[in-house]
Amino acid sequence: MTTIIRSELPPLREDSTGALRVGTSRVLLEMVIHAFQDGATPEAIVQRYPTTTLSEVYSVIAYYLRNREGVEDYLASRENLAAEVRQRIEPGKGISGSFVVG
Repeated sequence: MTTIIRSELPPLREDSTGALRVGTSRVLLEMVIHAFQDGATPEAIVQRYPTTTLSEVYSVIAYYLRNREGVEDYLASRENLAAEVRQRIEPGKGISGSFVVG
């Protein structure tokens, strides 16, 4: 019997905003990785995000473990982007002038 070994790309796709999503779902890479970092098993992650499959979650985690530095850089850039968005939308931050209601 011959064993066929092939390499596979991780089941990640970039959406129109530049975010990485798992498989065909709308689940973000950072959601899966943060759950894993918090101690969730792949099975628990699939239960939390049922639009993902167990093989996708295992593949994404394996990709993260093999490419930790690059994924951590991506996660940091996403955190920075989220902080910028929060700063723009929080009341009183980044808005000059005052508003009168009434």
